[in-house]
Amino acid sequence: MEKKINRLLRRLQLEFVLMWAIVVAEVVLFEADFLPQGTLTANAKADYFMRLSGILLALALIPLSLRLFNLSLTRYVRQLPLPGALVSYRRWSEVRLSLLLAPAVFNLTSYYCTLNTTGLLCTGMVMIASLFCVPGRQRLLSELDLINPADEAEL
Repeated sequence: MEKKINRLLRRLQLEFVLMWAIVVAEVVLFEADFLPQGTLTANAKADYFMRLSGILLALALIPLSLRLFNLSLTRYVRQLPLPGALVSYRRWSEVRLSLLLAPAVFNLTSYYCTLNTTGLLCTGMVMIASLFCVPGRQRLLSELDLINPADEAEL
């Protein structure tokens, strides 16, 4: 079982790093002029729509991703046997990262297309919120109730 937990942790850490790598790669592509910048600067309606959509995505998906994961843990994952709980924990972690990746990529694209810093601010909020999702051994063990709170205080 220890091998499965270690494999799960490596995979979750890889997915977390991949999420950050996708965002950084998008910045590099825009800054290196592989993707066009400022394509919607002259279109006020598109600018407004992109900013509004980005703000709404960030405001809706940041709390949803964090709360949905917590609800799934308390209502579903903890009641499963350990092998099933590990699979379900991985799936919900991937859903949480996907819910954070979508507004990050959209807002970053919005920033580079409209050259309005609202998209950059929302991307920053999403990426800071993703820091609450950093996978770690202690976090996994405590969220799946595999470690007692007294043991956790000693570590």
